[in-house]
Amino acid sequence: MSKKSREEPKILLFGKWSFDDVEVKDPGLKKVIGMRPVYVPHTFGRHEHRRFGKLDVNIVERLVNQMMHFGRKYWKNTGRMGGKKHHAINVVGAAFDIINLKTGKNPVEVLVRAIENASPNEDVTRITYGGVTYHVSVDVSPSRRVDIALRNIAMGARESAFSHPRTIEECLADEIIAAANGDTSSFAIKAKIEMERVAAASR
Repeated sequence: MSKKSREEPKILLFGKWSFDDVEVKDPGLKKVIGMRPVYVPHTFGRHEHRRFGKLDVNIVERLVNQMMHFGRKYWKNTGRMGGKKHHAINVVGAAFDIINLKTGKNPVEVLVRAIENASPNEDVTRITYGGVTYHVSVDVSPSRRVDIALRNIAMGARESAFSHPRTIEECLADEIIAAANGDTSSFAIKAKIEMERVAAASR
């Protein structure tokens, strides 16, 4: 048997998308965006009992997990999407196909660019001193930056799909593309700009 025939097959997400050429350009996010190749973004929650275990989870699976939340318009019914991970995986897979058709790029790379553009650098915290509450600008940790970006991308897709003829897959694809381009029509980009504006005013 030749050496070439003994080589392991390439791991492609959904059997289509490679992680090999995807590079995280933001130096602050390189260690917190998991790029371990997987066939299907589903690890069955093996990370949840380890501190900071989510940092090793593939970034596509973290997006899938965010898509399982039902959305703030139904805040009383947040459990309605709980456990429906297979449905969320299918939504993300279809959205990636749409991204590839619209941009001609690897959708994993487009997602990473969207996260880099939508992750805020500053936030506001409240400090109580002498009975008076002050709002103080603080830097955001790399892990929280990714969390906020993923949450806003998923929330933007749900908001635009609500009471709209477009499907959630189309809305998610458009939200990721807009965020990757830094377009202010993106919910995630607008949320980042607003967060940094408030933080700048609180310095």
